[in-house]
Amino acid sequence: MQKVIIDTNVFVSALIQRSYPHLIVRELFVEQKIELCVSDELLAEYYDVLSRPKFSRFPDFFIRAEVLLADIDRRAVKYFPTTKIDLISDRDDNKILELADTSQADFIVTGNVNDFTFSLYKTTRILTPKEYWTLV
Repeated sequence: MQKVIIDTNVFVSALIQRSYPHLIVRELFVEQKIELCVSDELLAEYYDVLSRPKFSRFPDFFIRAEVLLADIDRRAVKYFPTTKIDLISDRDDNKILELADTSQADFIVTGNVNDFTFSLYKTTRILTPKEYWTLV
């Protein structure tokens, strides 16, 4: 089973529109076809971002976010990174590389192409949702 780290922006997109992020979350994560890798820091970010008031304009966003977060709590595999990495200018995103390092994830799926300007970190491939969906 593939080990995958899903960036927060992919979960937000999955809850707002029916596109590649939605397919990845529904068809792969919810159906347990991938192992979602998380850390305490990434989980905290999921909770923080998915509860932001700006998303209230999307119908049922918070209800669907609560269901998704419950699924993540139940199904994701938690890792505890110990190595600090400083490769990305947006320091908050370095936690994803730290998680990839510890979990030996196969993929990072992110829509953040401004900060993730490289396609490989050690053995972890970094792909957009469309690239990942096309690959699998």
